[in-house]
Amino acid sequence: MPLLEVTNLSVHYGKEPVLSDISFSLEKGETIAVIGPNGSGKTTLFRALLQTIPFTGEIRWGEKVKIGYVPQRLDLERNLPLTIKEFLLLHPLSRQQGSYSPNEVLGIVGLDIQFLEKNLGSLSAGQFQRALIAFALIGKPTILLFDEPTASIDTKGEETLYDLLHRLQDVHHFGMILISHDLTFVYRYADKVLCLNKKQLCFGIPQEVLTPQELERLYGTGGKFYHHIHG
Repeated sequence: MPLLEVTNLSVHYGKEPVLSDISFSLEKGETIAVIGPNGSGKTTLFRALLQTIPFTGEIRWGEKVKIGYVPQRLDLERNLPLTIKEFLLLHPLSRQQGSYSPNEVLGIVGLDIQFLEKNLGSLSAGQFQRALIAFALIGKPTILLFDEPTASIDTKGEETLYDLLHRLQDVHHFGMILISHDLTFVYRYADKVLCLNKKQLCFGIPQEVLTPQELERLYGTGGKFYHHIHG
């Protein structure tokens, strides 16, 4: 049984359709990249999956699924006097038996234990992103949702972070859905790609469905898509 099966998912804001008839499934250990221009409904899809907005259609989760979520932006003042350890302990599952401890999860994402006592505001963009991933991993999720995890990181940092996610997935076998503007990542790491522009334009193996014609249909003739596209 898939970890996640979505059938005919649609979202409206008032009378305005934001997403229409989205259908896809996610298997254990699989990575799905979600691509599309700005305003195409990518983040709205995540909000529907997390059931924070109304939707129609069906979202069916597998048995005993746990979800980890890394948002594009965190509504948290980074200058708060909050250490990484204190931040990680804010996770609702942080003290539950079977979850990772702050020490364990920092090691998993490649941060030294000394970072536990560092303030969030002292971290670089890449370190802060690793702290967010650590937070998402604490409860040992079976599915991870990432909303543009490399949006504020330079190209070298992107590659490092994507390599980290790939290694973590190889070890922990979670399913992953990741919103990305980076076609290099899509071709290199994604098992499937979901193309959105308020409706589903394609879903399948990137090398098979991302034809020049499909990319033009998705982004338009002047669209910014690249093997490092940002925008």
